Amino acid sequence: MDFKGKNILVTGGAGIGVGAGVREALHQSGARLILVDIDPAALAAAKKNYPDASCYQADIRSAQEVENLFRSLEIEFTAIHGLVNNAGVGLSKEAHIASEEEFDRLTSVNIKAVWMCSRHFVRLLLERGQSGHIVNIASVHAHATQAKFALYSTTKNAIKGLTMGMAVELGKHNIRVNAVGPGYVHAEQNFDLIRTWTDDPEGWVEKYRKYHQVIERLIDPIDVGHVVAFLLSEEARAVTGQLIYVDNGATSLLFNRDFTE
Repeated sequence: MDFKGKNILVTGGAGIGVGAGVREALHQSGARLILVDIDPAALAAAKKNYPDASCYQADIRSAQEVENLFRSLEIEFTAIHGLVNNAGVGLSKEAHIASEEEFDRLTSVNIKAVWMCSRHFVRLLLERGQSGHIVNIASVHAHATQAKFALYSTTKNAIKGLTMGMAVELGKHNIRVNAVGPGYVHAEQNFDLIRTWTDDPEGWVEKYRKYHQVIERLIDPIDVGHVVAFLLSEEARAVTGQLIYVDNGATSLLFNRDFTE
């Protein structure tokens, strides 16, 4: 996969976890990174590690900020070849307990921002008579979920629907739209989230690694990044409207492995 001369826009692109894996995989393939993030400190750190990257601070929950972002991109770049809608937030709380403010925060980032960025990206491509491709970051929670994740699962199922629908609408313009559904991608900050359902987050991760996946290892962020890069590349020219799980086979298990061994 050769992305030399290709400009790829990544939202939440300065973050750790999946975002870090996406930008590293694209960088390794020769892409010029366009990183958008709400956190100026994270952007500064990313710029230090990727000096050729173009960095933009924006709150993509805001329609005005998304519009301003794409106006700037239109001026700076003669072409943007790919969009990775990576920015996302989580929520571990039962749906009937969650507040309206928590619901709005979750859906504004995980659904509305994805649609707004995709809409502006597609309009820019069509105005210029160019083709490009979109990859959305979904989750295994679009396949199955757990207690306290009903609302998060809702947003990731919406990503699945948006991906399929836009793929159908944009195929005539040679614009492909796909999604990647990561499983458990390990990062130290995940322990705070895991503590919302267990008092032993380290033990939970170890049990998940050993018994709840087909492959007994933790997923690295770059594992997700490599699949994103593939879907943006010409090697995937016949792939659109798909959600590909990068989960070490977790979604294929009927029984947990501790039950069958």
